[in-house]
Amino acid sequence: MIKDFDHVVLTTANLEKCLDFYTRVLGMRVERYEARGVTRIALGFGERKFNVHPPDVVAGLKADKPTPGSLDFCFLADRPLGEVIAHLRACNVDIIAGPDKRQGARFDIRSVYMRDPDGNLVEISEPYDL
Repeated sequence: MIKDFDHVVLTTANLEKCLDFYTRVLGMRVERYEARGVTRIALGFGERKFNVHPPDVVAGLKADKPTPGSLDFCFLADRPLGEVIAHLRACNVDIIAGPDKRQGARFDIRSVYMRDPDGNLVEISEPYDL
């Protein structure tokens, strides 16, 4: 029944820090759009996006208890993990674990882990033969 996913909602306590991290560090693009007369913010990457809910967002439908820092997700890198690590270091981002070998959804991966400004666990991976 489920083929893929379209977007995830990212709840943030600090919109500016959130947008800076995901654009400057991870290379996402900020998208602003109108929905029901309200300007919404999203972070686009590839064919997916994170809708961003700052503290003052008015959303008709949302999680029961949206909480900054409650997500744990994995991205696939568009470049070798060594280049990702060098970029993260250049951006003064603390790598809290890795590189580690893991099992991904479609294939084995090698990953590094960090936290975004809200405390979400962010994993960046590359395909890897275990």
